[in-house]
Amino acid sequence: MSEHVAIQTETFLPYMRDVTKCEQSLQELNLMWRVIEASAKMNCPSEAKTILPTMAATRTGFSRLERELVVSLVQEKVRNVLTEIGTKAQYVIDIVVRNLFERTADVGFLATDRELCNFVAGITDDTDAIRYRLREYRNKYTVYDEIMLLDTEGNVLVQIDPATPLEHSADPLIAETINSDGYVETFRFSDLRPGKERALIYSRRMQHPQTGAVVGILCLCFHFEEEMAGIFSSHRDAEARSNMLLLDADNRVIASADKLWIPVGTEVPVNRDGNAALMLFCGREYLVRTVSSDGYQGYPGPAGWQGQVMIPVEVSFSGVISDALSKLSPDIAEGLLSHAHSFCPPLYDIMTAAKTIQRIVWNGQVMTAGQRGEMLKLKTILDQISETGNRSNELFAQSIHDLYQTVLVSGMRDAEFTTSLLVDLLDRNLYERSDDCRWWALTPELRTALAQPQQDEETVGKMTNILSYINGLYTVYTRIFVYDRDGRIVASTGDGIDAIVGSRIDEDSLKQVLSLRTQQQYHVSPFAPTSLYDGKGTYIYHAAIRDLENEAVVVGGIGIVFDSTPEFSNMLGSGISGKKNMKAYYIDRNARIISTTDDARTVGDTLEIDPALLAIANGGRASQVTVHDGEYAIVACSVSSGYREFKVSDGYQEDIIAVVFESFGAVQGAGSQTDSRQYLLETDPTITDGSEYATFFSDSNLFAISAAHVVEAVPYSAVLPTSMGARADQIGVLGLQRDDNRKEFIWVFDLGQMMRGTRSAVSGSSQVMIVREGEHTIGLLVDELHAVPQFTPSQIMHTPFAMQGASMLVTQVIKANNGQLLIQAIDVARLFALLIDGQIPVPQEMAEAVAAQAAAASRADGVGTVELLAA
Repeated sequence: MSEHVAIQTETFLPYMRDVTKCEQSLQELNLMWRVIEASAKMNCPSEAKTILPTMAATRTGFSRLERELVVSLVQEKVRNVLTEIGTKAQYVIDIVVRNLFERTADVGFLATDRELCNFVAGITDDTDAIRYRLREYRNKYTVYDEIMLLDTEGNVLVQIDPATPLEHSADPLIAETINSDGYVETFRFSDLRPGKERALIYSRRMQHPQTGAVVGILCLCFHFEEEMAGIFSSHRDAEARSNMLLLDADNRVIASADKLWIPVGTEVPVNRDGNAALMLFCGREYLVRTVSSDGYQGYPGPAGWQGQVMIPVEVSFSGVISDALSKLSPDIAEGLLSHAHSFCPPLYDIMTAAKTIQRIVWNGQVMTAGQRGEMLKLKTILDQISETGNRSNELFAQSIHDLYQTVLVSGMRDAEFTTSLLVDLLDRNLYERSDDCRWWALTPELRTALAQPQQDEETVGKMTNILSYINGLYTVYTRIFVYDRDGRIVASTGDGIDAIVGSRIDEDSLKQVLSLRTQQQYHVSPFAPTSLYDGKGTYIYHAAIRDLENEAVVVGGIGIVFDSTPEFSNMLGSGISGKKNMKAYYIDRNARIISTTDDARTVGDTLEIDPALLAIANGGRASQVTVHDGEYAIVACSVSSGYREFKVSDGYQEDIIAVVFESFGAVQGAGSQTDSRQYLLETDPTITDGSEYATFFSDSNLFAISAAHVVEAVPYSAVLPTSMGARADQIGVLGLQRDDNRKEFIWVFDLGQMMRGTRSAVSGSSQVMIVREGEHTIGLLVDELHAVPQFTPSQIMHTPFAMQGASMLVTQVIKANNGQLLIQAIDVARLFALLIDGQIPVPQEMAEAVAAQAAAASRADGVGTVELLAA
């Protein structure tokens, strides 16, 4: 969820009140651990010698945590903000470039329009008819606020905007356009648009239809201000904490979401490298992300244009409070948390530290279990350790919760914004398709040809040439075809023309086209496989072709086959670029896939998704944490709401939902994480004749072993795996350092596998308990440590199931919390009786061989992670 950036903690810490409080609490706890250690050395040095090393490790660990925990919290918060504003900056420039790419195609096509060329060349002179034709074009392509035809001297021949009448222009773009083979893109003040400080104009020279001589130019004036206002209003953050900008090559603002805040024309600081540095602007410090475009289908966009988002640092970390964690099921919340090492390393570090502190306190209590007399002095120290350890765990729990929430909410918001971008890309692209089919239906040659009772070979050839010319300019279509009133295709582009020409379109589409009443109406076939697209699914856009003399008479229609497979795939791919764990989909309201980046699914499949997400209103978006394909994932979606009049007021209804899944790791088996807060034990200070038990979790159940048999617990990372064990539950060896500096090797067994028959899932909470019975010592893999409480004989009862089999390990049940909590007590004698079958004790020679083999495997496989705190 985060990017790699260098961050100066001191710069941002003053703006993060929650992190500052955490830092203060850490400093207080660090001092407490120092006091406890000093007390132990002064009051009971001999009794405390066994736990002084672990206390020293605790103190050292806290000194480290005091530095590293705060750094981690600050870094994650800053990275999340930079990621979020970076995604939005990318969106601004990408949307603009994709939109303007369509303009370059429009001006190239319209500049060759036969009626317009005849007029500019002086072959025809009906100005009103030409103005009507240009306004019809503007009615289809509503992104333009002015269309003009000029001669080579700059005289205005015709324009459609009555608010700014113009007779002549001296703009240098006229000469530049006349001398250019392609389009000319101009963004500055122009006397062609006298009412604007800057105009975005696309111009192309026009040639004489017979001689090819340059006779004038066409100018399409893009409604830039209206377009940018639409982008900003749709996608600026609801709290208006940040400002979205479009910059030119000189880092000057050419469009601002809030012009009173950052006016157009202002030069602003930029951050193209995504550095985590504060930037000063007008006496205020900002986090900034600046993004350039990679271009679209060969079109680079206006030179130097950049998208940028700026957010004041004092509001960067104080967004809307979310309760995302509280909405998660415990299984998903804990399961996702088990993958913290991959999606949020700082979070994993805190969790590791918390587990290590818990183990240190647990070990200290085990070491002094049953001790009396002088050891009671140590008991007082241990009580202080326990109390301070609990305070530490509470702090860790809160830190984990806050950071987890920060990361989760940031990821969900980023995923939602990504889907918003994806569905916007689709609506904007398909808007152009609805324009194209309606405009091309007005082509005079097509209208004249289809009005004839029969089309001879020469007429069909002319029609095919016209369609081929159009298709050559508009490569997003695999086929453009025209058909008569009976639905028979008379001319077409694309592959397999012989099979297509003479065939008929489907009855429903023909019926819909014949019922279209105006030139503004169109019909889109449902997304479905069609022979017109090699049997694949796509949309086909239709418009009625009307008699040139009587527009009330429909003489046929035009169909344009959208190249949906690569075009939709390109949209999805660009939207999730750089997000390696994210998969994207376009689906309909029935969850049928229209396009996907997921190799495991194909177009037409049904996507497994919460039905509630399919029912979101148009323009809405939402996100959840779920399980998808056996992995924990964020799922986000946005529902299409149309663009300009498309799907808004033109009568066309086709809801598309953009969906992304961001995966974080495989679903963990039961027992990988346990919420120990559900198993808090009520302590009774009056108990003096009780027996201590070491309690722990396995398979989400609470178990106990007499503390007299427990030596200590060590992290599972200390286990050396080996394949030399004779039993399936024999999972590795552990080397224990003894007082005489001799290393004793013991076997480690999987307690969960012994009890249920299947291997336990290992997580960051997994521990190995060292258990001793007589001269035998083993290690037991458990899911998590719990506590070392005292229980009276009256709380312990024998289970009636214990005698049903020799392999039954649980012979007693402990009634805790006034009988509200039952703890299963494992019979140590039975446990060792089950295991001692020639494998225990391990001969020293064999143990050393196993350890050598395991160490080699560890070096090769990277087994044996060093924890944050050494026990």
